[in-house]
Amino acid sequence: MSESSRITEDLITSAMQTQVGGDHYKSLKIQPLEYALANDLGICEHAVIKYVTRWKHKGGVDDLRKAKHYIDIIIEGAMYED
Repeated sequence: MSESSRITEDLITSAMQTQVGGDHYKSLKIQPLEYALANDLGICEHAVIKYVTRWKHKGGVDDLRKAKHYIDIIIEGAMYED
């Protein structure tokens, strides 16, 4: 790992210790953004993970609707890739 990659990873790790706007991710073993970054997910895939993870503790069914919306965007994009 290069020095700049290590520094970037350290900054992201320290920033992950702070959550603005609630505590719905604090009890998780891994935050959705951390998972998305580690697995090179795109913004829509990250949003799906985020909303599905937090729906019971923050946004309720509206979060599931948001996740579904992002899944629809992913599906539509995949249809044009073929």
